[in-house]
Amino acid sequence: MHPAPITQRLIFQPHTAADFDESAALWSDPLTVEYIGGTVSTREESWTRLLRNIGHWHVTGYGFWVVRERATGRFVGEVGAKMFRRSLDAAWEDMPEIGWVLAGWARGKGFATEATRAAIAWGDQHFGWNETLCIIEPGNVASHSVAAKCGFVEIGRRVYRTNDVIVFRRSRNDGSFRLS
Repeated sequence: MHPAPITQRLIFQPHTAADFDESAALWSDPLTVEYIGGTVSTREESWTRLLRNIGHWHVTGYGFWVVRERATGRFVGEVGAKMFRRSLDAAWEDMPEIGWVLAGWARGKGFATEATRAAIAWGDQHFGWNETLCIIEPGNVASHSVAAKCGFVEIGRRVYRTNDVIVFRRSRNDGSFRLS
């Protein structure tokens, strides 16, 4: 496994069972899930998500990390990439999908952009990702801003399950991706 990214303010670590309570608290917060399907997770669902996060690394070599503030060790959230194989478009099925979700205290501090840029750069370096996707609900203006700052451009709108989503693509080859 490649070493996890580290930024000026953040450290990235693989999920472990010790992260369960913080992750479960994150996903049980109605404000966290407002634009991620809208339904809070039970502890059982959060446990399944934690196991899925751990297992994804074994199948693909990449996944989501627990992100912590370097100065304090405080739980910031979960950021990374997965291959979700969503039934949105067959052409996108094998593309890494970048995602970020932050604890309430960490929102609005630039952590999402910093962590997402680091995750993308890590994937580009270790896997040669030329294209990545992210999927965001239309009302999630803060995440639209993060996506734009990380070089994503809108390529389509779909319904995923019962929610409208906007699909964004980032390509190193078309000049839309900048890590500055």
